[in-house]
Amino acid sequence: MALASNKIYPTPIKMTKSTAFLLLTILIATSCEKIKVAPSENLEVNHFIWKGLNGFYLWQSNVTDLADNRFLNSDSYQRFLNSEPNSEQFFENLLHQRNTIDKWSWIVEDYVALENSFQGISLHNGIEFGLVYENGSATDLFGYVRYVLPDSDASSKNVKRGMIFNAVDGTQLDIHNYRDLLFSSKPNYSINLADYNNGNPLSTGVSIALSKSEHTENPVFITKTIPSGNKKIGYLMYNSFTTNFDDELNAAFLTLKNDGITDLIIDLRYNGGGSVRTAIYLSSMITGQFTGQLFAKKQWNDKINISDSNLEEKFTNQINNGTVQENINSLSLDRVYFITTNSSASASELVINGLNPYIDVKTVGTKTHGKYVGSITVYDSPKMYNKEDINPNHTWAMQPIVLEIKNKLGDNSIDGFTPNIVLAEDYNDLGVLGELSDPLLNRTLKYITTGAKGKQDFSKSQFKEFYNSKLAQPTSNNMYIEFN
Repeated sequence: MALASNKIYPTPIKMTKSTAFLLLTILIATSCEKIKVAPSENLEVNHFIWKGLNGFYLWQSNVTDLADNRFLNSDSYQRFLNSEPNSEQFFENLLHQRNTIDKWSWIVEDYVALENSFQGISLHNGIEFGLVYENGSATDLFGYVRYVLPDSDASSKNVKRGMIFNAVDGTQLDIHNYRDLLFSSKPNYSINLADYNNGNPLSTGVSIALSKSEHTENPVFITKTIPSGNKKIGYLMYNSFTTNFDDELNAAFLTLKNDGITDLIIDLRYNGGGSVRTAIYLSSMITGQFTGQLFAKKQWNDKINISDSNLEEKFTNQINNGTVQENINSLSLDRVYFITTNSSASASELVINGLNPYIDVKTVGTKTHGKYVGSITVYDSPKMYNKEDINPNHTWAMQPIVLEIKNKLGDNSIDGFTPNIVLAEDYNDLGVLGELSDPLLNRTLKYITTGAKGKQDFSKSQFKEFYNSKLAQPTSNNMYIEFN
């Protein structure tokens, strides 16, 4: 088997009217000397990883091993490919300052599972949960149910938001075993319920057996109008920027528009992000008066030559995602309220950042995650941004960080957005989502009706959250660009 030379050159191709972004093609330059490699999956995958990161990776110029002139000849290149037999570790070795700068690039062995995740499809038992350190412990954890997916196994077992569990199949949760207990390939497990007990949960002796099955999550979780005096306050809980639910999101805005809402709360507390295109749609639904104006601007690595116009993302009045074509139901608001937590990331933060120069953006909750960069799916195929003529010998794909995205003013917030009103969720009193019993919603409603920020409340954040169930999904805390 012969592979082409390791030098690659990004080249723009012409856009069609239906293309939302400039598509990039990676050309593998041929030369008289071919790189001869043994026909092993490992070498093919490592070769795919190197050429993809060399071509697209945002920090390519910062990584010595990704330099165009890194290898003197094909022999040195092959030795490099052979230097790490574990392809996932090979990928990790090529990332720039993994724990401080690039915290988000990832690779998967099965691109089908990745693509399903982008559509909200996963093996799921129906509970979305957070894991929190027990009071005074550096190792033991407890879980709290954030919400339950409709028509799931958990919903049929009467699992409710706010339930506490500290063990799985009778084993205490801790930082060493939580993955094996909760996120392994086994389809079934039981959660052992507990009383909160000020962060040191005590077992109730009750367990709930849960089973995973393929489930598609509609991210438009709650849409309602809440009357308050002379105001009609719209509330939308939105849990992921999932493209194949753009029409559902637009329908929710039509409902709010027909209700004649005067104010709008968008609850992004558990929304780790998703599609940049859907983020633009949501921002255009909130507004509507800025169609055609600059929403955000992308910055790729220095090797990718793109005209300024194709770096720009603009407000729009139409959904055109390759499946749905329809006019956007916009509200023309000049103020919006967001509920946020540290789980609000990437595309959620993009909406806040992109709207900031245009309208009055208010936030309630805790500081957002701080994810200001975006990715694309890279396949082992000639163009690399789609599966045309994909290598049939393996199913690996990458989601490397390829761009930074800033708002109209050239700003982003790499450390996250601090809310106007700081109020953490109380694991002992989460309330019901969409109801006045939810402390974060209740406080936001008071902010709208009185304008008063009141006393900042840090008391509920005494126990540190360690992990949450969405982080186990391939698309966790992701902001990605799709190529049609």
